[in-house]
Amino acid sequence: MQILRVDSSPQVPSVSRQLSGELVAELTRHEPGCQVVHRDLGKEPLAHLSHQSVVSIRTPETSTPEQKAVRVLSDSLIDELEAADLLVIGSPMYNFGITSQLKVWFDHVLRAGRTFHYAPEGPIGLLSGKRAVLVMTRGGVHSNGPARLRDHQEPHLRTLLAFVGIGNVSVILAEGLGMGAESQQRGLAAARSAIGRWVADESQQRVAGSAAPSRA
Repeated sequence: MQILRVDSSPQVPSVSRQLSGELVAELTRHEPGCQVVHRDLGKEPLAHLSHQSVVSIRTPETSTPEQKAVRVLSDSLIDELEAADLLVIGSPMYNFGITSQLKVWFDHVLRAGRTFHYAPEGPIGLLSGKRAVLVMTRGGVHSNGPARLRDHQEPHLRTLLAFVGIGNVSVILAEGLGMGAESQQRGLAAARSAIGRWVADESQQRVAGSAAPSRA
């Protein structure tokens, strides 16, 4: 299995990065043959899109050498995503949404003709069959109650992934991390418990799949 791990916190170290790393480490421990590509947008941030970069992506035939370099980067990011069976995104909540670092990554990989295409009935994602795990961290609690209306993190990520055909999405959530030591401990414990359950389920499914009799 090919895993693409994308971390997006501008803080180094960070809780989201720690938890995404724990998930990938636990998964590779159960599945030693996994190959992991790690794209850390906090340590190596991508430049935000500009007029020059948009021109390079949309009209490569008229691009300058500098503009073509931007397209090469965008192509490489899409290549990483296309090669992955599983996408693991470490995403802290910033101002109720995703970080600008992660938004820039999506700006590069959501490209017509590569990860989706327009059809008469509307856009169609080209990355179906892939799965994603969202490892999300939050200072407050936004999973229930009135505060849920302020959660523009999970819905945004699900929308972006579904647009390119990735509808099989699991969530690992650590919230309440900024509400005192006890709340932080509960949030981290809940996330680590969810990681353990997800990896166990994943391993069981793979064992069951490998044990199933083949049909001629």
